[in-house]
Amino acid sequence: MTFSLVARCADTGMFGLAISSSSPAVAARCAYARARVGAVASQNVTDPTLGPLALDLMQEGMSAAEAVAEVQQRGKFIEYRQVLAVDAQGGTAIHSGPNSLGIWTQAQGRDVASGGNMLANDGVPAAIVAGFEMATGHLGDRLIAAMRAGLAAGGEAGPVHSAGMMLVDKVSWPVADLRIDWTEDCPIEAVATAWGIYKPQLDAYIQRALDPREAPSYGVPGDE
Repeated sequence: MTFSLVARCADTGMFGLAISSSSPAVAARCAYARARVGAVASQNVTDPTLGPLALDLMQEGMSAAEAVAEVQQRGKFIEYRQVLAVDAQGGTAIHSGPNSLGIWTQAQGRDVASGGNMLANDGVPAAIVAGFEMATGHLGDRLIAAMRAGLAAGGEAGPVHSAGMMLVDKVSWPVADLRIDWTEDCPIEAVATAWGIYKPQLDAYIQRALDPREAPSYGVPGDE
């Protein structure tokens, strides 16, 4: 019921992930990232504890492959789970349990990994990875391009209704966390629209948190 990717920007060290599903609020349950550590998607029959566990393991020094292997040992009902991870060196790893739903498959490269279940066909994750690798610009732009490529390749077997994109970079909180929890229209395009609005303001929101005295104008009544 889901297709996603986790990724790292080799130039900036920023991490991000994007995800979409026929289920509601997929990003609220499946998306995890930590600055300077990595990004993880925990999906299929979702166990929300596996994302933080994988990030903790990578923060302690494990690679993505080592962390996912440890998640396979510690996780309950792991045969039902899909877990995708990327680490601070750009290494990637994926676990797809044999009880993943419908057509399920995965693909990975340097700095990017994609997986899905209940897919229209088994080429969707490979199309997502290729879309990411061919895209340029900000990591957020590349994540959107990758998800559009996955959708164009067939996406999920049925219509998708929720999507999200998360970015982390240097500070302890996500610098972007955009979600469409339910729509009858295309949630990926809705996230893309939100990103187009948010992207020019991203740095200003970080500056306002770090030192509002140096922040740009808020653009609200009474602001000077």
